[in-house]
Amino acid sequence: MSEKKNILKESVVKSQGEDYWRELIERAKANPFTARYCEGIIKEGITSDIAGALGRMHDRVIEAATPMLIGREIIAVLETRDALVRFPKAKTATAFKVGESASVWLTGEKYETVDVKADIEIKAGCEYTKRFYEDASWNVLEREAAEIGRAIAELETKVVYDFLAANAGTTLTGDNDGVFEWTEMVAIYNALDRKNYRPGVLALHPDEWADLWLDDKFIHQFYWGSEADLDRGVLRHSPFGMKIVKSSKCTALTAIAVDLDKPAAVMLLRRDITTEPFENPREDRYGIVASERIGLGVLRSEGIAKMTSI
Repeated sequence: MSEKKNILKESVVKSQGEDYWRELIERAKANPFTARYCEGIIKEGITSDIAGALGRMHDRVIEAATPMLIGREIIAVLETRDALVRFPKAKTATAFKVGESASVWLTGEKYETVDVKADIEIKAGCEYTKRFYEDASWNVLEREAAEIGRAIAELETKVVYDFLAANAGTTLTGDNDGVFEWTEMVAIYNALDRKNYRPGVLALHPDEWADLWLDDKFIHQFYWGSEADLDRGVLRHSPFGMKIVKSSKCTALTAIAVDLDKPAAVMLLRRDITTEPFENPREDRYGIVASERIGLGVLRSEGIAKMTSI
Protein backbone atom coordinates (compact mmCIF):
# COMPACT_ATOMS: atom_id res chain seq x y z
CA MET A 1 0.00 0.00 0.00
CA SER A 2 1.31 3.43 -0.93
CA GLU A 3 1.11 5.69 2.11
CA LYS A 4 0.35 9.40 1.77
CA LYS A 5 2.79 11.91 3.22
CA ASN A 6 2.06 12.29 6.95
CA ILE A 7 1.99 16.05 7.50
CA LEU A 8 1.00 15.72 11.17
CA LYS A 9 3.98 13.52 11.96
CA GLU A 10 6.39 15.86 10.21
CA SER A 11 4.98 18.86 12.07
CA VAL A 12 5.04 17.21 15.50
CA VAL A 13 8.55 15.77 15.06
CA LYS A 14 9.87 19.10 13.82
CA SER A 15 8.41 21.13 16.69
CA GLN A 16 8.39 18.67 19.61
CA GLY A 17 10.59 15.73 18.66
CA GLU A 18 10.32 11.99 17.99
CA ASP A 19 9.64 11.12 21.63
CA TYR A 20 6.53 13.29 21.71
CA TRP A 21 5.27 11.71 18.47
CA ARG A 22 5.65 8.22 19.98
CA GLU A 23 3.81 9.42 23.08
CA LEU A 24 1.03 10.77 20.85
CA ILE A 25 0.66 7.41 19.15
CA GLU A 26 0.28 5.63 22.50
CA ARG A 27 -2.30 8.16 23.68
CA ALA A 28 -4.23 7.70 20.45
CA LYS A 29 -4.39 3.95 20.99
CA ALA A 30 -6.00 4.47 24.41
CA ASN A 31 -8.31 7.32 23.39
CA PRO A 32 -11.82 6.11 22.37
CA PHE A 33 -12.19 8.82 19.70
CA THR A 34 -8.90 8.21 17.91
CA ALA A 35 -8.98 4.45 18.52
CA ARG A 36 -12.43 4.14 16.94
CA TYR A 37 -11.51 6.43 14.06
CA CYS A 38 -8.22 4.66 13.36
CA GLU A 39 -9.90 1.26 13.54
CA GLY A 40 -12.40 2.31 10.87
CA ILE A 41 -9.78 3.86 8.60
CA ILE A 42 -7.52 0.80 8.74
CA LYS A 43 -10.47 -1.57 8.24
CA GLU A 44 -11.50 0.33 5.11
CA GLY A 45 -7.97 -0.09 3.76
CA ILE A 46 -7.41 3.67 3.55
CA THR A 47 -4.20 3.42 5.58
CA SER A 48 -2.26 0.61 7.18
CA ASP A 49 -1.45 1.83 10.69
CA ILE A 50 -2.49 4.20 13.44
CA ALA A 51 0.14 6.79 12.49
CA GLY A 52 -1.32 7.02 8.99
CA ALA A 53 -4.85 7.23 10.39
CA LEU A 54 -3.89 10.14 12.65
CA GLY A 55 -2.30 11.81 9.64
CA ARG A 56 -5.54 11.46 7.66
CA MET A 57 -7.59 12.90 10.52
CA HIS A 58 -5.24 15.89 10.64
CA ASP A 59 -5.57 16.30 6.87
CA ARG A 60 -9.34 16.57 7.24
CA VAL A 61 -8.93 19.27 9.89
CA ILE A 62 -6.62 21.26 7.58
CA GLU A 63 -8.85 20.75 4.52
CA ALA A 64 -11.82 22.15 6.42
CA ALA A 65 -9.76 25.04 7.82
CA THR A 66 -8.08 26.19 4.60
CA PRO A 67 -11.10 27.77 2.85
CA MET A 68 -11.85 29.81 5.98
CA LEU A 69 -8.29 31.05 6.61
CA ILE A 70 -9.06 34.45 5.10
CA GLY A 71 -7.04 36.09 7.86
CA ARG A 72 -3.84 34.83 6.23
CA GLU A 73 -4.81 36.64 3.03
CA ILE A 74 -4.90 40.06 4.69
CA ILE A 75 -1.62 40.02 6.62
CA ALA A 76 1.97 39.00 5.96
CA VAL A 77 2.59 35.54 7.48
CA LEU A 78 5.98 34.48 8.82
CA GLU A 79 6.71 30.97 10.06
CA THR A 80 9.06 30.93 13.03
CA ARG A 81 10.33 28.67 15.79
CA ASP A 82 10.99 31.62 18.10
CA ALA A 83 8.57 32.95 20.70
CA LEU A 84 9.65 36.52 19.89
CA VAL A 85 10.84 38.02 16.61
CA ARG A 86 12.43 41.47 16.30
CA PHE A 87 11.70 43.39 13.11
CA PRO A 88 13.77 46.35 11.90
CA LYS A 89 11.58 49.23 10.76
CA ALA A 90 13.25 51.65 8.37
CA LYS A 91 12.58 55.39 8.53
CA THR A 92 12.87 57.15 5.18
CA ALA A 93 16.07 59.05 4.41
CA THR A 94 15.86 62.80 3.71
CA ALA A 95 17.55 64.72 0.88
CA PHE A 96 18.49 68.43 0.91
CA LYS A 97 19.06 70.96 -1.83
CA VAL A 98 22.24 72.90 -1.04
CA GLY A 99 24.40 75.58 -2.62
CA GLU A 100 27.90 75.12 -3.98
CA SER A 101 29.68 75.94 -0.72
CA ALA A 102 26.97 74.95 1.73
CA SER A 103 27.28 72.17 4.29
CA VAL A 104 25.83 68.76 3.48
CA TRP A 105 23.81 66.80 6.07
CA LEU A 106 24.12 63.05 5.82
CA THR A 107 20.71 61.63 6.73
CA GLY A 108 20.57 58.05 5.56
CA GLU A 109 17.94 55.50 6.39
CA LYS A 110 17.30 55.21 10.12
CA TYR A 111 16.08 52.08 11.88
CA GLU A 112 13.79 51.33 14.77
CA THR A 113 12.80 47.86 15.96
CA VAL A 114 9.45 46.26 16.71
CA ASP A 115 9.18 43.09 18.82
CA VAL A 116 6.36 40.68 17.98
CA LYS A 117 5.50 37.87 20.40
CA ALA A 118 3.81 34.60 19.46
CA ASP A 119 1.54 34.76 22.49
CA ILE A 120 -1.88 33.95 21.02
CA GLU A 121 -3.14 30.35 21.14
CA ILE A 122 -6.33 29.35 19.36
CA LYS A 123 -7.98 26.03 20.27
CA ALA A 124 -11.04 24.00 19.37
CA GLY A 125 -12.04 20.46 20.22
CA CYS A 126 -14.82 17.95 20.55
CA GLU A 127 -15.50 15.54 23.41
CA TYR A 128 -18.04 12.81 24.07
CA THR A 129 -18.53 9.82 26.33
CA LYS A 130 -16.99 6.43 25.71
CA ARG A 131 -20.48 5.09 25.03
CA PHE A 132 -20.92 7.53 22.13
CA TYR A 133 -17.73 6.33 20.47
CA GLU A 134 -18.74 2.70 20.82
CA ASP A 135 -21.68 3.39 18.48
CA ALA A 136 -20.21 6.08 16.19
CA SER A 137 -18.83 5.27 12.74
CA TRP A 138 -15.41 6.54 11.65
CA ASN A 139 -16.82 8.89 9.00
CA VAL A 140 -18.99 10.63 11.62
CA LEU A 141 -15.87 11.19 13.71
CA GLU A 142 -14.06 12.50 10.64
CA ARG A 143 -16.81 15.06 10.15
CA GLU A 144 -16.39 16.19 13.76
CA ALA A 145 -12.66 16.62 13.14
CA ALA A 146 -13.38 18.77 10.08
CA GLU A 147 -15.69 21.02 12.11
CA ILE A 148 -12.82 21.69 14.53
CA GLY A 149 -10.66 22.90 11.65
CA ARG A 150 -13.39 25.23 10.42
CA ALA A 151 -13.88 26.70 13.89
CA ILE A 152 -10.18 27.46 14.35
CA ALA A 153 -9.92 29.09 10.93
CA GLU A 154 -12.94 31.34 11.54
CA LEU A 155 -11.62 32.51 14.90
CA GLU A 156 -8.16 33.15 13.44
CA THR A 157 -9.73 35.29 10.71
CA LYS A 158 -11.69 37.31 13.29
CA VAL A 159 -8.62 37.80 15.50
CA VAL A 160 -6.48 39.02 12.59
CA TYR A 161 -9.20 41.27 11.17
CA ASP A 162 -10.03 42.85 14.54
CA PHE A 163 -6.33 43.45 15.16
CA LEU A 164 -5.87 45.26 11.85
CA ALA A 165 -9.03 47.30 12.33
CA ALA A 166 -7.92 48.40 15.81
CA ASN A 167 -4.46 49.40 14.59
CA ALA A 168 -5.33 51.22 11.36
CA GLY A 169 -3.22 54.37 11.19
CA THR A 170 -5.07 55.76 8.17
CA THR A 171 -8.81 56.29 8.66
CA LEU A 172 -11.53 57.77 6.49
CA THR A 173 -15.32 57.73 6.22
CA GLY A 174 -17.61 56.78 3.37
CA ASP A 175 -20.76 58.54 2.23
CA ASN A 176 -22.92 56.73 4.83
CA ASP A 177 -25.51 55.48 2.32
CA GLY A 178 -25.06 51.80 3.24
CA VAL A 179 -23.67 50.81 -0.18
CA PHE A 180 -19.99 50.20 -0.97
CA GLU A 181 -19.42 51.99 -4.25
CA TRP A 182 -16.61 52.31 -6.77
CA THR A 183 -15.80 55.83 -5.58
CA GLU A 184 -15.29 54.57 -2.03
CA MET A 185 -13.01 51.82 -3.29
CA VAL A 186 -10.95 54.45 -5.11
CA ALA A 187 -10.87 56.59 -1.96
CA ILE A 188 -9.51 53.87 0.35
CA TYR A 189 -6.92 52.90 -2.26
CA ASN A 190 -5.82 56.51 -2.59
CA ALA A 191 -5.66 56.96 1.18
CA LEU A 192 -2.67 54.60 1.23
CA ASP A 193 -1.28 55.40 -2.20
CA ARG A 194 -0.78 59.10 -1.42
CA LYS A 195 1.34 58.08 1.59
CA ASN A 196 3.55 55.90 -0.62
CA TYR A 197 2.01 52.64 0.54
CA ARG A 198 0.89 49.97 -1.92
CA PRO A 199 -2.53 48.56 -0.98
CA GLY A 200 -2.20 44.83 -1.53
CA VAL A 201 -5.53 43.58 -0.18
CA LEU A 202 -9.02 44.89 0.54
CA ALA A 203 -11.09 43.06 3.18
CA LEU A 204 -14.88 43.32 3.05
CA HIS A 205 -18.01 41.97 4.68
CA PRO A 206 -20.12 39.88 2.24
CA ASP A 207 -22.69 42.71 2.02
CA GLU A 208 -20.07 45.13 0.69
CA TRP A 209 -18.65 42.43 -1.58
CA ALA A 210 -22.13 42.04 -3.07
CA ASP A 211 -22.41 45.81 -3.53
CA LEU A 212 -19.37 45.79 -5.83
CA TRP A 213 -21.00 43.29 -8.18
CA LEU A 214 -23.91 45.70 -8.63
CA ASP A 215 -21.62 48.59 -9.57
CA ASP A 216 -21.02 48.90 -13.32
CA LYS A 217 -17.75 50.75 -12.84
CA PHE A 218 -16.34 47.82 -10.87
CA ILE A 219 -17.65 45.13 -13.23
CA HIS A 220 -16.50 46.84 -16.44
CA GLN A 221 -12.95 47.38 -15.20
CA PHE A 222 -12.48 44.01 -13.57
CA TYR A 223 -10.40 41.38 -15.33
CA TRP A 224 -10.68 37.75 -14.37
CA GLY A 225 -7.34 36.27 -13.42
CA SER A 226 -6.19 32.70 -13.22
CA GLU A 227 -5.81 33.09 -9.47
CA ALA A 228 -9.42 34.15 -8.75
CA ASP A 229 -10.99 31.87 -6.13
CA LEU A 230 -14.66 32.79 -5.88
CA ASP A 231 -15.49 29.76 -3.73
CA ARG A 232 -13.31 31.16 -0.96
CA GLY A 233 -14.32 34.74 -1.64
CA VAL A 234 -10.92 35.83 -2.97
CA LEU A 235 -10.40 38.02 -6.06
CA ARG A 236 -6.66 38.21 -6.69
CA HIS A 237 -6.80 40.64 -9.62
CA SER A 238 -8.64 43.94 -9.43
CA PRO A 239 -8.28 47.19 -11.38
CA PHE A 240 -5.88 48.57 -8.74
CA GLY A 241 -3.88 45.37 -8.32
CA MET A 242 -5.52 44.84 -4.93
CA LYS A 243 -6.58 41.38 -3.87
CA ILE A 244 -10.19 41.55 -2.62
CA VAL A 245 -11.37 39.12 0.08
CA LYS A 246 -14.62 38.70 1.98
CA SER A 247 -15.60 37.08 5.25
CA SER A 248 -18.56 37.19 7.59
CA LYS A 249 -16.00 37.95 10.30
CA CYS A 250 -15.32 41.35 8.71
CA THR A 251 -17.34 44.24 10.10
CA ALA A 252 -20.31 45.32 7.99
CA LEU A 253 -20.19 48.82 6.45
CA THR A 254 -16.42 48.84 6.94
CA ALA A 255 -13.53 48.28 4.52
CA ILE A 256 -9.88 47.66 5.36
CA ALA A 257 -6.95 47.96 2.93
CA VAL A 258 -3.46 46.74 3.88
CA ASP A 259 0.01 47.10 2.40
CA LEU A 260 1.39 43.55 2.26
CA ASP A 261 4.73 44.40 0.66
CA LYS A 262 6.47 46.54 3.26
CA PRO A 263 4.57 44.98 5.19
CA ALA A 264 2.23 47.03 7.40
CA ALA A 265 1.56 44.16 9.82
CA VAL A 266 2.77 40.61 10.37
CA MET A 267 1.42 37.36 11.78
CA LEU A 268 3.95 34.99 13.33
CA LEU A 269 3.11 31.32 12.88
CA ARG A 270 4.85 29.69 15.83
CA ARG A 271 2.82 26.50 15.60
CA ASP A 272 0.46 25.81 12.72
CA ILE A 273 -2.75 23.86 13.27
CA THR A 274 -2.00 20.52 14.96
CA THR A 275 -4.30 17.85 16.37
CA GLU A 276 -3.92 15.53 19.33
CA PRO A 277 -6.07 13.26 21.55
CA PHE A 278 -7.84 14.59 24.63
CA GLU A 279 -9.00 12.53 27.57
CA ASN A 280 -10.60 13.08 30.97
CA PRO A 281 -11.40 9.58 32.33
CA ARG A 282 -12.84 10.90 35.62
CA GLU A 283 -15.59 12.77 33.71
CA ASP A 284 -15.83 10.08 31.01
CA ARG A 285 -14.97 12.66 28.33
CA TYR A 286 -12.75 11.82 25.37
CA GLY A 287 -12.04 13.52 22.07
CA ILE A 288 -9.50 15.48 20.09
CA VAL A 289 -8.14 19.03 20.34
CA ALA A 290 -6.69 21.12 17.54
CA SER A 291 -4.68 24.25 18.24
CA GLU A 292 -2.32 26.81 16.78
CA ARG A 293 -0.01 29.45 18.21
CA ILE A 294 0.38 32.80 16.49
CA GLY A 295 1.53 36.34 17.17
CA LEU A 296 0.41 39.67 15.69
CA GLY A 297 2.34 42.89 15.33
CA VAL A 298 2.09 46.24 13.55
CA LEU A 299 5.19 47.44 11.73
CA ARG A 300 3.71 50.47 9.95
CA SER A 301 0.26 51.53 11.14
CA GLU A 302 -0.14 54.08 8.34
CA GLY A 303 -0.01 51.18 5.89
CA ILE A 304 -3.39 50.01 7.21
CA ALA A 305 -6.42 52.01 6.05
CA LYS A 306 -9.94 51.68 7.47
CA MET A 307 -13.07 53.17 5.98
CA THR A 308 -16.18 53.33 8.15
CA SER A 309 -19.69 54.67 7.59
CA ILE A 310 -19.91 53.18 4.10
